[in-house]
Amino acid sequence: MLSDIEIAKQAKMLKIGEIAAKLGISEDDYEPYGHYKAKLSEKLYAKTKDNPDGKLILVTAINPTPAGEGKTTISVGLAESMNKIGKKAILALREPSLGPVFGIKGGAAGGGYAQVVPMEDINLHFTGDMHAITAANNLLCALIDNHMQQGNELHIDQRRIMFKRCLDMNDRALRDIVIGLGSKVNGIPREDSFQITVASEIMAILCLASDLDDLKKRIERILVAYTTDNKPVYAKDIGGCGAMVALLKDALKPNLVQTLENNPALIHGGPFANIAHGCNSVRATKLALKLADYTITEAGFGSDLGAEKFFDIKCRFAGLNPSCVVLVATIRALKYNGGVPKTELTEENVPALEKGIINLKTHIENMHKFGVPVVVAINRFHTDSEAEIEVVKKTCAEMGVEVSLAEIFAKGGEGGTELAQKVCDTIDRCSGCQTNFKPLYDEKLPIKEKLDILAKEIYRADGVIYTKQAEKAIKEITELGFGDIPVCVAKTQYSLSDDPAKLGKPENFKITVRDLRLSAGAGFVVAYTGDIMTMPGLPKVPAAYKIDCDNEGNIYGLF
Repeated sequence: MLSDIEIAKQAKMLKIGEIAAKLGISEDDYEPYGHYKAKLSEKLYAKTKDNPDGKLILVTAINPTPAGEGKTTISVGLAESMNKIGKKAILALREPSLGPVFGIKGGAAGGGYAQVVPMEDINLHFTGDMHAITAANNLLCALIDNHMQQGNELHIDQRRIMFKRCLDMNDRALRDIVIGLGSKVNGIPREDSFQITVASEIMAILCLASDLDDLKKRIERILVAYTTDNKPVYAKDIGGCGAMVALLKDALKPNLVQTLENNPALIHGGPFANIAHGCNSVRATKLALKLADYTITEAGFGSDLGAEKFFDIKCRFAGLNPSCVVLVATIRALKYNGGVPKTELTEENVPALEKGIINLKTHIENMHKFGVPVVVAINRFHTDSEAEIEVVKKTCAEMGVEVSLAEIFAKGGEGGTELAQKVCDTIDRCSGCQTNFKPLYDEKLPIKEKLDILAKEIYRADGVIYTKQAEKAIKEITELGFGDIPVCVAKTQYSLSDDPAKLGKPENFKITVRDLRLSAGAGFVVAYTGDIMTMPGLPKVPAAYKIDCDNEGNIYGLF
């Protein structure tokens, strides 16, 4: 069997101008980055603003397991399949982070015969967006420390600097550091920390900004510190926001690439869903809706994280009306939720499947709470037995949702035509369904009430426990006037609860919120639960050990 990168290397890509032409984009409206990548220009937004919006399809999943679910693969394949059945469809995904690429998860460009290409470029430097975000973030950090070094006119309390440095790499050694050591000219010694770039507020801002003006206003609103008399200091007080925008002006433009079957894909922005809002950029999604009849996008991890934030944050801010949710699962993953060890998942085990399928049922119920119809996509493996398949079909039928067995990984678009047709049929049957979409909560509610709704309705907890630090943070954020914005919960992706070991549908538990941080520029409050970290570490055997490059520049080992 060929590896993902071997399949990608065999792809017969079209020049990016040919891909643009499929969407009616002229050469004046894109900026090539080599032969197979391009940035889409600002002029294109003006030219397409009067086009009717297409249908928006969100691909999400059950809680991820070591067995794998294949959400991005299904997303790519669904776009291929849509085009195969004669629909004009476009893909809108996030950009991969270098941290997982060199860590344990690997790349995020799909898999098998459902990938976006050029795979190596997309998974590595791509068009430099991640680097621009990192540079803009760290410029603000440098300006904060320089302000204190040069007299500290704002009287910033060095113990209460809220804005952190970032790096797009898994590096646990940078979680807690001390800076400014040495002589006086090296700055003021203080504790600091790094987070991964995809968890930074600058990343969230880029993905939610509507244009350059909105980008600048959001950056100016970033809460960076408190003064010695406990007053807030914002980025606009520090200065340099214009310079940050200058670094980000090209990064704000969506990237155009293609699938293995030469269908268009927009890949832009990359916030993690377990510690940020987990969706590609508003600009890419809204442009895609103007360019095609169907836009397929995905949100990170399970629906309790990425999909909830897609609905409650991204759709709320951008005024999006999703038409359908595709919920991805594998029979292997459902058996894992039923207690089967990873080494035994290829063996038929109907009782375990019947136990673990509660996780799928809970995610379906959760998605229906947003008023959007659901289609279940089972990413099929050759080890799935007929008896197991019947269990899934029976469960979905009882819940009134369509289910399709997709063989997209092995067959590309051809393996998902049934799924594509069922998605189209579901949208057509619910011709007015998108008007029923609604966020789960009113953002004007107090922070605790919003968190209580999420805990009970989505995680299925009995309530929320707050540490003293969390209570203090809620009080401060509310007093600053930001209590009436959405909440973005940082939580383990492996469970509906905040304990990664609790599989299926956990019961009789409470979510513990240990701290909250205001992301005023992004427009939400981040609530930290469990042991979630904003700077991941590398595993014992990092994926980086397997990646290499020959003398001709060919990359190997990337997956």
